[in-house]
Amino acid sequence: RFQQVQSMMYDLMEWRSQLLSGTLPKDELKELKQKVTSKIDYGNKILELDLIVRDDDGNILDPDKTSVISLFHAHEEATNKITERIKEEMSKDQPDYASYSRMSSSPTHSLYVFVRNFVCRIGEDAELFMSLYDPQKLTVISENYLVRWGSRGFPKEIDMLNNLKVVFTDLGNKDLSRDKIYLVCQIVRVGRMDLKDSNSKKYTQGLRRPFGVAG
Repeated sequence: RFQQVQSMMYDLMEWRSQLLSGTLPKDELKELKQKVTSKIDYGNKILELDLIVRDDDGNILDPDKTSVISLFHAHEEATNKITERIKEEMSKDQPDYASYSRMSSSPTHSLYVFVRNFVCRIGEDAELFMSLYDPQKLTVISENYLVRWGSRGFPKEIDMLNNLKVVFTDLGNKDLSRDKIYLVCQIVRVGRMDLKDSNSKKYTQGLRRPFGVAG
């Protein structure tokens, strides 16, 4: 039973990383959500936990907004699906290395980044957005890490000096097997419309302007 639950957890971890990547088309995203909810319901069944009924989109049905008859039919349909799933799993003769293959493909890797300094002559405050980028697929494969940098060459929050750290998580073996992965830093200047604008009548504050990028 432990190996069975462990195998399902590896599948859920892998699918979770795909959902968080934000790169799936709408139809594939819906299909993947259905696979996730189906796997969760199946795991609850074999662990003898409560059965959760859902709508077609995988959302949990609200008993306050759903009639008793509709809930009954939903429970009946979910039970039939899970029963068929259990029969399919029992009919499979999976080799012992199946759980190991899932383990090897699970997202268990992280990238630790420590920002020590930022050297760029801007003259105003800046926002630094750091993310992981696949140059072949032309897509970002992580969320952004934001650093607010002051015009004097120090972090905007002085308490964060020498403490600008981030961990990019949920990186699987598929990510490590990419030909190249860049750590990209996008620089956004915050301040005047134009750096050359010295006229007090035209002086503006708080405008966000793209300034540069580095990788």
